[in-house]
Amino acid sequence: MSIESQIIAAADGRSLPGFVAKATRGGTPICDVASGALALGGDAPMTSDAVFWMASMTKAITAAAAMQLVEDGEVGLDEALGPILPVLARVQVLDGFDAEGRPVLRAPRRPVTLAHLLTHTSGFGYSMWNADIGRYTEAAGTPDIGTGLDAALELPLMFDPGARWEYGVGIDLAGKVIEAISGETLDASFAKKIFAPLGMTSTGFRVTAAMAARQAGMTMRTPEGGLAPLTLPLNPEPEFWSGGGGLYGTAGDYLKFLNAILDGGKGQNGRILRPETVAWMLRHRIAPVALRSLTSVAPMLTRDLDIMGEGDEWGLSFLVSTQAGPHGRSVGSIAWAGLANTYYWADPATGTAGVLMSQLLPFADPAILGLFAAFERAVYVA
Repeated sequence: MSIESQIIAAADGRSLPGFVAKATRGGTPICDVASGALALGGDAPMTSDAVFWMASMTKAITAAAAMQLVEDGEVGLDEALGPILPVLARVQVLDGFDAEGRPVLRAPRRPVTLAHLLTHTSGFGYSMWNADIGRYTEAAGTPDIGTGLDAALELPLMFDPGARWEYGVGIDLAGKVIEAISGETLDASFAKKIFAPLGMTSTGFRVTAAMAARQAGMTMRTPEGGLAPLTLPLNPEPEFWSGGGGLYGTAGDYLKFLNAILDGGKGQNGRILRPETVAWMLRHRIAPVALRSLTSVAPMLTRDLDIMGEGDEWGLSFLVSTQAGPHGRSVGSIAWAGLANTYYWADPATGTAGVLMSQLLPFADPAILGLFAAFERAVYVA
């Protein structure tokens, strides 16, 4: 049975939106599946070149752009970022709330560095997994990160930098650091230094007219387990481009990025990183700080964040497997996901990379996770 037929069989009987699953080995395509409708209830079929909101799959690309600056000596991984980005010079730690519900703040015990931002050890979090952030933003009148307003990044730290791991907006701040150092907007910087060398012609912060014609529709899982169409109130012209979750693109384009990582930073039109930089990104570790599950406080957006395997580590900026995975991936593989149930992995030991893209909320949908596992198994069996 082919990989494609195994994936279609795994999808059969599940309540799923349209999706695309693509995989390569050694840079050569070995799987290309487009299933279902481009938009729920529509007549147009899903296509292999459909455009998806990548959400947090953006983070790894932002990390690569940040590491280009490290390579060039423009910034150090362990350098205090306050002199570069004023918001990080004035950031404080949230130490709770007083009897009247007002935030209690104090100065951090150490400065925020690029390594902190890229590994989610900076102290920044997400309100969808941390109720105290939502309580703070309500008390302070801070807009939500989804508004795209600069004021949305005026958030406190949940702990001192380096003290623990918590998934959050830190890589949005890393995007701001890139802009401050390069003197370019993040979209311009990515287009020139990442997308052009890799041939990623259908990826960007703006959905062009050509991309919009093949953009997958967003859906939501209903309480009964079915699907319904959904429109997200995302700002098409934000004050800042979200390095943490703002990109739109295709599964094929993202595989070009993953294959560049697997090939030591080399893309089809040029190099984005040196091999030693890529190797460092893959082996960087945050121990003795440990990854931990996060409990959802926004069930319409996400289930609990609990997709890490036992002993998994965090690199710059990937989830790194320290043990062989149950579905085939090797020790040292990297992986992560996006809020709208988009997922990827890349395996340096075998040269294998896979991307599964859908547009469904809340995150960590069991049916999509089951499909992703079946997809991975089929790729490795082949």
